Amino acid sequence: MEHDDGSSLIRGVLFDLDGTLFDTWDLYIEAYIRTLAKYVGRRLSRAELLGLHPVSEIGLLRSVVGDSRLGDAHREFLGIYRTLHGELFGGIYPGILEMLVELRQQRLALGVVTGKSKVAWEVTSAAIGLGKFDAVVTDDDVDQPKPNPDGISLALQRLGLKPDEAVYVGDSPGDAKASRAAGVRFAAALWPKAPEEVGPFVRAVEEYGSWRILRRPSELPDAIRGSQ
Repeated sequence: MEHDDGSSLIRGVLFDLDGTLFDTWDLYIEAYIRTLAKYVGRRLSRAELLGLHPVSEIGLLRSVVGDSRLGDAHREFLGIYRTLHGELFGGIYPGILEMLVELRQQRLALGVVTGKSKVAWEVTSAAIGLGKFDAVVTDDDVDQPKPNPDGISLALQRLGLKPDEAVYVGDSPGDAKASRAAGVRFAAALWPKAPEEVGPFVRAVEEYGSWRILRRPSELPDAIRGSQ
């Protein structure tokens, strides 16, 4: 359910990356499977990989290979991710670039809070050109991934914002849970969802409360203007 909470004016917007601004689903799945095959002795199925809950790049690899082999496994993963990027990167979602231009024209601080590692973000960022973000918090910067709120809190600190001055835009219930725990408004992104996924997703995030349910990226700048 959408709601306005009467809090401060919005001065900044934080984004999840994968599945919110761009599509890296096939890229990540294949990079994980190829990397882990060396350590488990076979290719995992997609169902097995998804059962490992791939919300944190480093966390997923650690859960399979352990701390002692994590460094090697992550370097191997990043090499595969880089190699496969041109073939399997699914692209920026329609309307994202225009949305970012509008938000920058509104002079809002823009940040990223992601379970992606810094190096993987740099690979994708260099390939697609989303423009500069004022704060980027990656998997390397926090001990606990979302739904832990530490990444969002760190981004707010770097931007000099109070929680009630920011919105976090994401595509998962974990994003909604992290937003609520950090005290920021949550905007649910529907544009990456298949039609059959929309209802279950909206119902799942209702538990944590949504400031806005966004069907298209263009709705976000309008929603912020309307709330100021």
